[in-house]
Amino acid sequence: MSIKTKVEALGYELPGAAAPAANYVPYVISGSQIFVAGQIPFLNGEKMHMGRLGENLSIEQGIEAARACALNILAQANEAVEGDWSRIVKLVKLGAFVNCTPDFYDHPKVVNGASDLMVEVMGDAGKHARFAVGAPSLPLGVAVEIDAIFEIK
Repeated sequence: MSIKTKVEALGYELPGAAAPAANYVPYVISGSQIFVAGQIPFLNGEKMHMGRLGENLSIEQGIEAARACALNILAQANEAVEGDWSRIVKLVKLGAFVNCTPDFYDHPKVVNGASDLMVEVMGDAGKHARFAVGAPSLPLGVAVEIDAIFEIK
């Protein structure tokens, strides 16, 4: 089953792979790994999930933002392997930044939005290492930014 089909079976849509917003590339293949640049929660160019957790966004909104980042990560990985998901061995790591107030401490709950989606879509190959930390601000005022590393063959 294609990644697009799996994503749709879960009730989501695989977005188009976003173009870089500055002087970088959206992913790099090096050896047997794909390094996906930080993805923000804009889907198909539509701004969403703007703000800070603990200030004007709820944990549920943060989870939705993390899910949107995960969908964008999957879109970039799909582009990297030209739609051939048989090349993806596993998701190795997610690195997540949560735009939040200094007293916010539920970063793991927010980032579970991305982690849970990856496991739902990829099964055991979606189980990964990760970090989830708070930041006082993120680019364009988004709630979450997440990058990823995949192993490929």
